[in-house]
Amino acid sequence: MPVEKNQVVLFHYSVSDEQGKEVENSRSGEPNAYLHGHGGIIRGLEEALEGREAGDTFSVTVSPDKAYGTRRQDAVQRVPIKHLMGAKRWKPGMIAQVQTEQGPRHVVVVKVGHKFADVDTNHPMAGKTLTFDIEIIEVRAADADEIAHGHVHGPGGHHH
Repeated sequence: MPVEKNQVVLFHYSVSDEQGKEVENSRSGEPNAYLHGHGGIIRGLEEALEGREAGDTFSVTVSPDKAYGTRRQDAVQRVPIKHLMGAKRWKPGMIAQVQTEQGPRHVVVVKVGHKFADVDTNHPMAGKTLTFDIEIIEVRAADADEIAHGHVHGPGGHHH
């Protein structure tokens, strides 16, 4: 069954940056699961998976415009240190989590002062061309609930 809209796809991946350094790898845990055609994964990856089948392994290089976007220069904000979650002591370069109106977001700490920190709100992988090594584990039809909700339920998906 080829990957097309409203198919659930389970895949393992590793992702590397322009220097070939591995940034993330799913192989030690559950495969990633998503509902194809609903924008649940980055666009360049969804396009590359279209029409593939279970058992396929391939690599795809995705430019920033189809991954996490280009870096915005105006994305540095000053926030109270007490709003940073994930560590007790902060140093530049560390990734923190902050609560926003849109839910939790990852930011990169740029500068730390006495009470405030300057954080870069760009996605940590914004502006990067990324290479994904993909292994498709399973392709199945989504059920009506998954299609209605726009995401996968059960293993590797969203739980209620």
